[in-house]
Amino acid sequence: MIVIRSCRGFDEFEACVQMQVETWGYDPTDMIPRKSFLVAQKIGGQVIGAFDTALAGAGPEGGPESMVGFAFSLPGIKTYPQGPMPYLHSHMLAVKEDHRNRGLGAQLKLKQRDEALSRGIRHMEWTFDPLQIKNAFLNIHKLGAFVCEYLVDFYGVSSSRLQGGLPTDRLVAQWRLGSQRVVSALENCPAAVAIIEEQVIVPWSISEWKASEAGRDRALAVQLENRSKFQRAFKRGLAVLGFHRDAEGNGIFELGTPNQADLDPEPEGT
Repeated sequence: MIVIRSCRGFDEFEACVQMQVETWGYDPTDMIPRKSFLVAQKIGGQVIGAFDTALAGAGPEGGPESMVGFAFSLPGIKTYPQGPMPYLHSHMLAVKEDHRNRGLGAQLKLKQRDEALSRGIRHMEWTFDPLQIKNAFLNIHKLGAFVCEYLVDFYGVSSSRLQGGLPTDRLVAQWRLGSQRVVSALENCPAAVAIIEEQVIVPWSISEWKASEAGRDRALAVQLENRSKFQRAFKRGLAVLGFHRDAEGNGIFELGTPNQADLDPEPEGT
């Protein structure tokens, strides 16, 4: 059984630190330290863990030895014409390798959403690598986030083995927690893009290219071409509103003109 709850105590925060190394291979310059998890939770952020209680000695609520995933967010303030609005920036989500492809990432995001809404927070956002097909499918298709911002080399040089030495380009996922768009996606009825005006394609083999010296130039060429496509589309007022995988496993970003409800700082029904 998987228990998803807020992390408690130094040992569970330390488990989050160690999972960063397991997941991304970070060196000390890129790791979030234990104290930052503690402070973030204290000031209104989120440190949420997934615990496998079937593991030996786990107990009914799990503990640091049975943590198999975590999600970490920081509190922030956005300023709109109608005034300031609190939001959460989800900075990290990790799942141990032997527990992946079981829906744990989605469960952690849903726990973040429920906890945020319980405090009256109606907006979350996070960055993700536009070359990571699984992440894009989760963020856009399953969770109902949308994207209208591209950040070039946002984090600078990264020690993550998943980055493959490429620039740390990122898309910004915006999640209007109570909107009809999000509710529909969570009910497995994601809204169709009325008119697809642009598509951006990520080859299914991109991760393999990034992981090898021989394929890195090829991966960089895809990154640069897609960067240009996203930037031109966003400049025209388009947004990523859909995502799917084709029969070959390629990732397809679908861009169109967003409804005002997608862009509104306050979700529908508030």
